[in-house]
Amino acid sequence: MKKIMMAVLALGLLSSSCKVFQKVKKEDKPATETVQDDTQTKVFSVPSTQTEVREAPSSDRMYEQAEKTEKPVRIQSETFTFAQKEDQAKNENNSYFVIIGSFSSNANANRYKQELIPQGFNPIVLHSETGYYRVCVNSFTDEFEARKRVYQIRNDFPQYADTWLLIKK
Repeated sequence: MKKIMMAVLALGLLSSSCKVFQKVKKEDKPATETVQDDTQTKVFSVPSTQTEVREAPSSDRMYEQAEKTEKPVRIQSETFTFAQKEDQAKNENNSYFVIIGSFSSNANANRYKQELIPQGFNPIVLHSETGYYRVCVNSFTDEFEARKRVYQIRNDFPQYADTWLLIKK
């Protein structure tokens, strides 16, 4: 019984302190309200926003900054083997590999490799320790050169914007 009385008392205090349940006196009404037929209608005025029209928006610095902002290069370090022995002989001393595709199936990786050849790439397939077949288009001994190549591919071939860098463990 005490719990019910406490709950009723708490509800009474909450409802008396809420603005929703309080009646507004006529002298307390804001100037923006108007009364018609005993119903209250609030009228608000919203300040107009000024829009700036630019004659040549493409020359704005804002757009130049957006174009220069590059997506960071994803880097992953893992152990892998070369799918073909002749690829291993050519790239064995390199530590940085530009990856343009990753597949769970060797057949899909080789199919993708064949699609890249007419576009001017010389791809090779790497078999990763994670079980994926990585399609690599370039390998480097220097990380800076590898990153430069990733950005070049992203700019020249927008469809390969997710190109990333694999570092040999």
